[in-house]
Amino acid sequence: MQWRNTSVRYGLVSVVLHWLVALVVFGLFALGFWMVGLSYYDPWRQSAPDLHKSIGILLFAVMLLRVLWRQLNPAPAALASHGRLTRLASKLGHGVLYLGLFGVMISGYLISTADGRGIEVFGLFSVPATLTGIAQQEDIAGAIHEYLAWGLVIFAGLHGLAALKHHFIDRDSTLLRMFGR
Repeated sequence: MQWRNTSVRYGLVSVVLHWLVALVVFGLFALGFWMVGLSYYDPWRQSAPDLHKSIGILLFAVMLLRVLWRQLNPAPAALASHGRLTRLASKLGHGVLYLGLFGVMISGYLISTADGRGIEVFGLFSVPATLTGIAQQEDIAGAIHEYLAWGLVIFAGLHGLAALKHHFIDRDSTLLRMFGR
């Protein structure tokens, strides 16, 4: 498999970034869903949020890399069998996924830095708190984070179902291209 995208298929970098982001998003969602139910005395009460934040910061970096890669290395052309509406839905759907991802990550950052403290990333480095002092910042950002996370996971699930529809019903190569074939 080639590193870069071609006019008909995705390259290794795009494929790895796609599946890595998908895995991390669903993993972070599961971790977040689990950790909000932890009791005060649970030994994971401090560790789970720290893990969630650290992975979230790394995901932000990966997403910045993904956006840059997408600019330098355009996606393959749409399949000839895809009509105008399918092409439009694809562009809008991917736009919603990207905006949702960045919205979730930015709101998570605003929750974590509302008290003025930066975010430690696996003890390797710290991301400083740059925007603080907004009235009810933690609560508002928390609500946005929760709703966007649910919306993102639901929409990503629909994205996956659309890929399966292309594969099993339309019998086109949309899904196979995301595996580099």
